[in-house]
Amino acid sequence: MKRNGIAFWIGAALFLAAALLMTKVVSNQYPFFAGYVILQFIALAVAWSILGGYAGYVNFGTSAFFGVGVYSSVFLVKAFGAPLPVQILTAAAIGALMGFALGLLTLRMQGIFFSIATIALTIIIETAVTNWRYVGGAAGIQIQRPPVSALFDNYVQMLFFVQAVLVVLAVAISRYIQNSWIGRGLQALKDDELAAECSGVPTLRLKLLACVISGALLCAVGAPSAMYLQFANPESAFNLNYSVSTLAMSLIGGTAHWSGPIIGAILLGTTQQLLTVTISSEVNVLVLGVMLVLFVVGAPEGIIGLIRRIFRNRNEGRES
Repeated sequence: MKRNGIAFWIGAALFLAAALLMTKVVSNQYPFFAGYVILQFIALAVAWSILGGYAGYVNFGTSAFFGVGVYSSVFLVKAFGAPLPVQILTAAAIGALMGFALGLLTLRMQGIFFSIATIALTIIIETAVTNWRYVGGAAGIQIQRPPVSALFDNYVQMLFFVQAVLVVLAVAISRYIQNSWIGRGLQALKDDELAAECSGVPTLRLKLLACVISGALLCAVGAPSAMYLQFANPESAFNLNYSVSTLAMSLIGGTAHWSGPIIGAILLGTTQQLLTVTISSEVNVLVLGVMLVLFVVGAPEGIIGLIRRIFRNRNEGRES
């Protein structure tokens, strides 16, 4: 376990070094625009999986948390001219409070009732922001980027690296949860919540903790988006596509292991970016739906589950 931890952090350091090096040697800006979106979806999928994967509570409210992250940054920039690190930390704190409130109000619900409640959360928050004129209301608001850090040539490169840092943070937290007593408790309540409670597992406390951590990460990931687009409006910030895509990426990759959402997000995110450039962004929804149906029918445990099944069948074949 200790060796795996060292290997993970070495890999994370190499990943961040490669991302930083890329900002120095690549002059074309498109890879950073596309790379930012892919990294954003990786972090979202990993954050979603903490509650939706480990605990089994399917959350359709990703777009609510993401949108709150966007508009917390908009408010901080307009009111105080806050720098990006403050925007991200504040968004994470707001997301944690949202997750805690959501947990208290809805986590005694189960199955489809919890999922419907998270959709309602998105609609309520989007309606409130649409009528909040200070942050632009329904028409949206233009954001002026501040001067870029001396370490980067432009703001998009800096946002690309910041999103890479958020990916490492999200993956590190998800990996720790999976390998700790928290992950074992969440797995127990996912398998049979009543049996877990009877066995002494603090199910409500674990669900609240999963909600808080997942919410904080989802909001933090959304915070840089306002500066990335230089514009924010409720329709795009609270777009249900974030919820659907994040769920699909996690399920396709597999929620049984922390690496599953990463694989799913890279696969779908890269495919969507290629389709946007070569055909049309409208095709993304079709491809997303087709891939989700194929994996739900053919590999319900995702790519990770499919790989495990292949190796298990090979080992059984050798033994026989």
